[in-house]
Amino acid sequence: VVPGLELATRWILDWCGGEPSEIVVAGAPPQWRREIAFDPGYVRALGGIAMSEQEIVRILSRLGFAVKAGNVLTVAPPSWRLDVEGEADLVEEVVRIHGLDKVPSTPLPRTDAVARPTLTPGQRRTRLVRRTLAARGFNEAISFTFIPRVHARLFGGGDDLRQLENPIAADLDAMRPSVLPSLLAAAQRNQARGFDETMLFEMGAQFESGVPEAQTNVAAGLRTGPAPRDWLKSAHAPDAFDVKADMLAALEAAYGAPMTAPIKSGAAAWYHPGRAGTLALGRKVVAFFGELHPAILTAFDLKGPAAAFEIFLDAVPEPKAKSKARAPFAPSPYPAVERDFAFVVDANISADEVLKTAKSVDRTLIERAQIFDVYEGKGVPEGRKSLAIAVRLQPRDRTLTEAEIEAVAQKIVAAVTAATGGTLRT
Repeated sequence: VVPGLELATRWILDWCGGEPSEIVVAGAPPQWRREIAFDPGYVRALGGIAMSEQEIVRILSRLGFAVKAGNVLTVAPPSWRLDVEGEADLVEEVVRIHGLDKVPSTPLPRTDAVARPTLTPGQRRTRLVRRTLAARGFNEAISFTFIPRVHARLFGGGDDLRQLENPIAADLDAMRPSVLPSLLAAAQRNQARGFDETMLFEMGAQFESGVPEAQTNVAAGLRTGPAPRDWLKSAHAPDAFDVKADMLAALEAAYGAPMTAPIKSGAAAWYHPGRAGTLALGRKVVAFFGELHPAILTAFDLKGPAAAFEIFLDAVPEPKAKSKARAPFAPSPYPAVERDFAFVVDANISADEVLKTAKSVDRTLIERAQIFDVYEGKGVPEGRKSLAIAVRLQPRDRTLTEAEIEAVAQKIVAAVTAATGGTLRT
């Protein structure tokens, strides 16, 4: 350093003149003279390449390293290689020159142990429901859990306990009592921009009161605008049956099996009366579904109709354990028999009640019961309707005689008549 400084000073004086000061040296020159004990076998151990000692010495020497032979090599790095500090650095230099493409690919060892799950049961359930709704064509929305107080009042909220003292925005001043206001506001923004067809869902929290225990986890979905038409069906406005199918699919994903809980007519006040339903287990409400009330659509300036569902995930039973093996498919060798029945019942009697009553007559023999016609009008008294059902009998051990078929048919008629107060239509 000092000789170089003196040479530079002489050139400056020769060309520019001036008077030099005394030389001031700060610090000390780095100690670059050092020796590293290097075992040639370390190239194979660390780099995975088998090389002769002569080849290793040749590479290091050409890079400016001084190498002395012995039981192990003694390697002295050159002055300009202050980055070389140990055996690993020497292996890197040798492998780099020899060729990184020649380093073999060796997979890491694996164990047979099964990794422990990192998600909680609730998180796994949420993920399954989210994937199911996305597969049905819904887009997930993520919104604030705060909504305008005027909207909260439409869904049973807006009280002082759920009012925010310091809202993040003037129109986000209440904790939401339902997820639907957030989805309705998003749908309204879409309609304002010309997107009438909306399929949105959100999985988040809603607040039934102002205490922490009242926070519930909900999966809610909303359909607005006509459904896309295809070669199977024409475009149609969303209705209760569309969102019922969405709700049942999401519940099956959450529960692990189809839910057979009864569905009752009617739902919360923000649903359309007569076009909505409630799925409940005893007194515990699991889900609402149906078309939304026209007053709700007017309040959100939303063109209808619109249909929605709400699933209260905390009320869904724990996922049903799946059996390890399915029962073998064993079709009956005996012919099935199908009989049709038409019952005249009160208009408020649900088809589900009629079907369940018919199937309860003989669950081992009755394989299926389904509705194929509903009629109200001429020939049926006012306030009543005609429900036509098809019942399929499938014996397993014999061919049914006409007398046996007639006996089962009479039991079905008697059971439905007693349960619903209806009559057999002739």
